[in-house]
Amino acid sequence: MQHDMETVSGITAPVDRAKAAIDLMARYQSHVNELSRIRREAIEEAQASGMTQAEIAKRLGVSRGRVGQLASAGPPPERAFFGTDLVTVSVAGMYEAGKAPDQNPSEVVTREDLNNFEHLRTLVTGMKLDAQYEVIPPTGIVNLNRDNHVVICGPRRSPIVAQVLEGDDNLRFAKDTAWHLVDQVAGKTYRSPSDEDGSAGDVGYLGRLPRLDGKGTFLYIAGIHAVGASGVVHFLESSLAELYREVRTRRFSTLISCRYDPKTLEVLESRRLTPLYRHEG
Repeated sequence: MQHDMETVSGITAPVDRAKAAIDLMARYQSHVNELSRIRREAIEEAQASGMTQAEIAKRLGVSRGRVGQLASAGPPPERAFFGTDLVTVSVAGMYEAGKAPDQNPSEVVTREDLNNFEHLRTLVTGMKLDAQYEVIPPTGIVNLNRDNHVVICGPRRSPIVAQVLEGDDNLRFAKDTAWHLVDQVAGKTYRSPSDEDGSAGDVGYLGRLPRLDGKGTFLYIAGIHAVGASGVVHFLESSLAELYREVRTRRFSTLISCRYDPKTLEVLESRRLTPLYRHEG
């Protein structure tokens, strides 16, 4: 920290020095937010283990009232589910309808995926994180080797994603007459209600999968149809704290079903269909 301060102070041009100071403050604030989250989570864990606020206060060397303040200060523990800094949400892109690749068509994303990004951004902003989105080109090439990364893209749109999904021995996308999801452990097949009887429902996949470089993980969301991913996002909005308590930042996968308004595509209800399959001990 002292070295950073001296480096900024030593910048000759005043505007450049001010810019460097702003950037450094933002970096430090990110660290402060994460440390506040860690502190809050640790106090919650101590209380859950049976320690009283008085006992925690004595160990920390603060007043009992201060422990109460610290237990509610800072971002919630489940913030770690998305990361510690700017969250990048990668969404699948496709060529503009009616145009071939040699006609230089624009790359577009579905309304559902843009809506999913907005919902995710609102969710993480409430936990003192920022979010941005990027479009995965129609080739499906996406850099998975990044921190704080969420990918919303079906395996049919990205061979890289499809390759990573093959490593999940529990749940898998498959196709016969239509795309569907398979629970290989339970031997069950889950199809989209919209394909079966035309009702307004779908099924989505939610998981934390390994990066290709072996240095971390990324969050993965996809539906049998685009609205299935919206169902997963809806589930995260309502159940993130509980989900985080179960899996923390470890690798896992599960399936989510949803029911939606057929006119607006707004998700009305979501629930977990399968166990939370852990991918590691």
